[in-house]
Amino acid sequence: MTITSAAPTTPLVPAAPPAVPEAPADEVTFSIDGIETSAPKGTLVIRAAEQLGIQIPRFCDHPLLAPAGACRQCLVEVWAPGRDGKLAKMPKPQASCTLEVMPGMEVKTQHTSPEADKAQHGVMELLLINHPLDCPVCDKGGECPLQNQAMSNGRASTRFVDVKRTFPKPIAVSTQILLDRERCVLCQRCTRFSEEIAGDTFIDLQKRGANQQIGTFDPAVLGIEGDVPVGAATTDTTGKPFASYFSGNTVQICPVGALTSAAYRFRSRPFDLVSTPGVSEHDSNGSALRIDHRRGVVLRRLSGEDPAVNQEWISDKDRFAFTWQSAPDRLTTPLVRTRNADGTRGPLEPTSWVEALGAAAAGLRAAGAVGVLPGGRLTLEDAYAYGKFARVALGTNDVDGRARPHSDEEEAFLAHRVAGRTLEVTFGDLDRAPAVLLVGLEPEEEAGVLFLRLRQAVVRHKTRVVSVAALASRGVERLSGTLLAAAPGTEAEVLDGIVDGAADELGTTAEALAADGAVILVGERLAGVAGGFTAVLALAERTGARLAWVPRRAGERGAVEAGLLPSLLPGGRQVADGEARVDLAAVWDVDSLPAAPGRSTTQIIAGARDGSLGALVVGGLEPSDLPDPTLVRDALDRVGFLVSLEVRASEVTDRADVVLPVAPPVERSGTFVTWEGRPRPFPQALASHAMPDHRVLDKLADELGVVLGLATLADVHAELDQLGGWDGARVAAPAVTADEPPAVAPGTAVLATWHQLLDAGRLQTGEPHLAGTAKRAVARVSAATAAAAGVADGGALAVSTDAGTITLPAAVTDMPDHVVWLPTNAPGSAVRDTLHADAGDVVRIAAGSSEVV
Repeated sequence: MTITSAAPTTPLVPAAPPAVPEAPADEVTFSIDGIETSAPKGTLVIRAAEQLGIQIPRFCDHPLLAPAGACRQCLVEVWAPGRDGKLAKMPKPQASCTLEVMPGMEVKTQHTSPEADKAQHGVMELLLINHPLDCPVCDKGGECPLQNQAMSNGRASTRFVDVKRTFPKPIAVSTQILLDRERCVLCQRCTRFSEEIAGDTFIDLQKRGANQQIGTFDPAVLGIEGDVPVGAATTDTTGKPFASYFSGNTVQICPVGALTSAAYRFRSRPFDLVSTPGVSEHDSNGSALRIDHRRGVVLRRLSGEDPAVNQEWISDKDRFAFTWQSAPDRLTTPLVRTRNADGTRGPLEPTSWVEALGAAAAGLRAAGAVGVLPGGRLTLEDAYAYGKFARVALGTNDVDGRARPHSDEEEAFLAHRVAGRTLEVTFGDLDRAPAVLLVGLEPEEEAGVLFLRLRQAVVRHKTRVVSVAALASRGVERLSGTLLAAAPGTEAEVLDGIVDGAADELGTTAEALAADGAVILVGERLAGVAGGFTAVLALAERTGARLAWVPRRAGERGAVEAGLLPSLLPGGRQVADGEARVDLAAVWDVDSLPAAPGRSTTQIIAGARDGSLGALVVGGLEPSDLPDPTLVRDALDRVGFLVSLEVRASEVTDRADVVLPVAPPVERSGTFVTWEGRPRPFPQALASHAMPDHRVLDKLADELGVVLGLATLADVHAELDQLGGWDGARVAAPAVTADEPPAVAPGTAVLATWHQLLDAGRLQTGEPHLAGTAKRAVARVSAATAAAAGVADGGALAVSTDAGTITLPAAVTDMPDHVVWLPTNAPGSAVRDTLHADAGDVVRIAAGSSEVV
């Protein structure tokens, strides 16, 4: 094609150069390696280079940590406008990780500047002078930035001929984290993470010059005054242990092999591993994981990158507590209990799936009324299957996924405010919130990554954190939080007192919550406080603050969405709503569904004990998680027929008539739902013949003559998509009056308790290194309460009921009088199992008979 134009009738005038569009006011224009670009004011040169696809080597730089300029590996040549507006070269190469872009700047990286390339070679040579040549035995070998950059930005041969500096190795910074000091390049990533992100200053740079090194906590060297909590009962000769719930992150971000994990050390090489994305099963945050496995065995878990949820951090429990999925007591074959000649129950015997499913179906048909207790750690798909199995195959609403203390008020709150309302409050909202009120929730102990995100908001955006609790935990202190002291059972009274014009902190808290974007986070422990959820809803209405529920277990929110509550169907539909039942029956292709709300977990246990329920179908439930484990065990012993779906042998399987083994998370695909309501799907990591719960339930329904239609994930997802949300009537808000506080006689106190992140839970078994970093169990009381009991700080305090006694070291704490706090399930402090009590109950306190170490 030819393009022609008319001859010009006027002389041609030289065209003006095209106008270069000016950058917005908050952006600056500059160039890197001759490429002109613009970036927001304050952007670091190293970030601007990344956006252009230009890689600058670095060790200390990390996008989630403050700039440090510690390693000097990212040196670049910089030309910048002077006062006269002319470009002038800076006299020395500059660290691109600390230098902000400026208008007219010209940056030359190692790709275009021989000077920058030579400077990077020199820094690399300096870093390698004392670095050991132990790559073949270093855990970082094969995925080490130092190895990679020594090849790309280092000299081909060494000029250093002297003896390298060495240190004793390894030093046990904690039972889980090991330190090889001669490998350290002093990038300070570990110290900066500990201080900036986790708030645990237990490890830092020590000494100066050639003797400078990363070391364990030493008050004399670091100049830190005051007592620092100790994680382990014993300490090594180098100082206090690195007692942090997030210490494993320092291993992952260490750019060399200086910090390693005791559990993974010398286990494998990165190129021998297969990596699969995963999602944590330990809490309701849904943290992204990377599961590394070899020959069908998981060798380690790392943090996955997800800016919307966990960024690049996970708790040590998420990272190290995975061995429970392959424990020696893992169930791999169905079991059926035999009958002795006299008709009594015999032992469990291995059998085929056909025989086990047939025996389970026969027992359930003969039992009459059946209750279903699925537990709180299910995927969304499994929770949905349990709910449908109970209503379609068993014809009952006696199903409850709450394997913990609970209440009818909580059930109404969940149906009214949580079910079907997803992503109303997110991690991103917490980052921007001017104020966050914590009620019945200890973020560091019950939701690890949530604590890190809250601390980020406090440090970067000055978010104000207020906690309604019996005491200010160390986590609340590291959030710079304000405590609204509330003895157990009085939380509703405190919440009702948060009004404009109230005295002291109550009034300022009301003012803070009235600010746009303020958030109230409520934990599952509030279920034990009569009127607690009623007061929280009233406070949110009064102040305009947004409200979110943060359960402790990974499957709790998905269970609510799937309808694993006695009065709730999937999507927030009410059991008592005829229109909702018709809508659901059409999708499930059944004529009708049971209309009467079912029994709660406590009522199902009672029904199994008194015989009104002839059988139980139990998922991952532990008796010790419920307020009175003795009653639960008695109910399991008395019930006529018991079917257990479990991963590992447990107290339930020991009593079951039929045991159906199910797959742990690593051997199946599924979806966890976070406290935000965010679905977190994950793929199967290990090949396995084990079946997930929903497939086992589908086969059991077939034996009962019912088509459940949930054999595959695709089947479950198709039904969930067909159901969608519910826009009909919702459950009314609860209206429960708070109880009067219990009378406290001399020698007694009100019990306060919550779970610690690392405790005696069964999902942490098989990991002794992690167990060694758990906090030591103590009994916390006020100075006046300790004096009345005749106990000094550190002395033995006995806390007892008619059921038993727990004796722990007393820790005098700033908290209300006549209150004693114990960890719920720590070694030596199994509160529910030993005392048969929970928060708000009155217990006896007295000096112990001996000192406790």
